[in-house]
Amino acid sequence: MEAPTSRLEKVTEMLKLFGLSAYEAQGFSALVYLGVANADEIADTAKIPRTSAYKVLESLVEKGYVKETEGRPKMYKPQNLDSIRNNIEMRIQGLFSEMRAMQEELPSKGDPQLVYTIYGRNKVMNKISELINLAEKELFICTPMVKEMRVEMKKNIENALRRGVKVVFVAPPNKRTPHNVQSFTKDSLIATDIVADKTRALLAGPDLSACGYTDNPALAMHVYQFVQMIIDVSEMHSTGEIGNEGN
Repeated sequence: MEAPTSRLEKVTEMLKLFGLSAYEAQGFSALVYLGVANADEIADTAKIPRTSAYKVLESLVEKGYVKETEGRPKMYKPQNLDSIRNNIEMRIQGLFSEMRAMQEELPSKGDPQLVYTIYGRNKVMNKISELINLAEKELFICTPMVKEMRVEMKKNIENALRRGVKVVFVAPPNKRTPHNVQSFTKDSLIATDIVADKTRALLAGPDLSACGYTDNPALAMHVYQFVQMIIDVSEMHSTGEIGNEGN
């Protein structure tokens, strides 16, 4: 019976992910299909050169994938698949343990302070659109360019609201903000500051022709705190707390 080529190819490609060479992966997947076979049968099924088959099988024996029998011709069979799986899982766990250890060293080095600069209004607006689309919990938009946000980002903001995102606008007085968002007012706004989930932030110039973008949570938190400070002052103005302080 001819081997199922598509399944052998799929298994071969997956085996390569665990460090087997192309011939080793082809040979082992063929042996799993055959159950027990000699080198020539494995080579034929795996479509590898017969002259390479013995070397490939020796390597698979050393790596713990294959068992060989005594006698002539030598016969080969796969090691217990559960044992192979356990060995692979142990190697993966070891890999991730090493990566976690590397990650835990980051605080002592400090987080990379990365800000990406973007030029061109279209590119800036595309980045703002992306930032709004990535928001999962809350989105703060502090801007004098309210009309531009309300018109050009209309669908993005509506979709964010439908996802349950809390959307907050800080805008100059007498500027109409989008429907269903929480709004605060602030005079003399110049730049546009946008923060999503306190993990991503964007700061754009007055005409939105350039911006700085960061996905560094520490930097994004600074922008969030600045916007929150503006909101706090706006709320104190609205309740008359600032005006009454000297009375």
